[in-house]
Amino acid sequence: MSTAAAPVRSGAVLADLLPAVRHRYAVDAALVLGGAALTGIAAQIAVPVPGSPVPVTGQTFAALLIGTALGARRGFLSLALYALVGMAGVPWFAEASLGWSMPSLGYVFGMLLAATVVGALARRGGDRSVLRTAGTMVLGSAIIYAIGVPYLALSTGMSLSAAVAAGLLPFLVGDALKAALAMGLLPATWKLLGRRG
Repeated sequence: MSTAAAPVRSGAVLADLLPAVRHRYAVDAALVLGGAALTGIAAQIAVPVPGSPVPVTGQTFAALLIGTALGARRGFLSLALYALVGMAGVPWFAEASLGWSMPSLGYVFGMLLAATVVGALARRGGDRSVLRTAGTMVLGSAIIYAIGVPYLALSTGMSLSAAVAAGLLPFLVGDALKAALAMGLLPATWKLLGRRG
């Protein structure tokens, strides 16, 4: 087993910089499981929003970071595992919720797609500079809302404008702060590693 870091090639994501090992599939499985677990843990950081069935959580930030750090395939698998396990009955969605019937499930589906898209963008350097990371995070957040808000409207009987007021507008400031954190964290990690691929 080699302990040398994998050479950085164009199209690498942070997870690709892990030391090369003989059993890469085992490493990928551990990354996928870890990504799902991290999302479940981050979902428990939840603050209720008055007048909204959707709380402010850490899971969206976790989902976007997992997508950028692991890449599209592993990011998708992590969030798919997170969604399936939560729908099967493990209480690790926001506020320890679970199952199919919660009005915020659309956001979970949005996170699955967003992790895939930001992972693909990260392979193209979307996490290597502050501006690129900002664009990647904004697009990821937009995808989450594009699925989550209509699902919220359908599942609660709200009008679309009411769903936007309850499930989008109260979260924009928090999302800007999360994007700012990612804008500092991801490019700094690449710079610290001295590898811009």
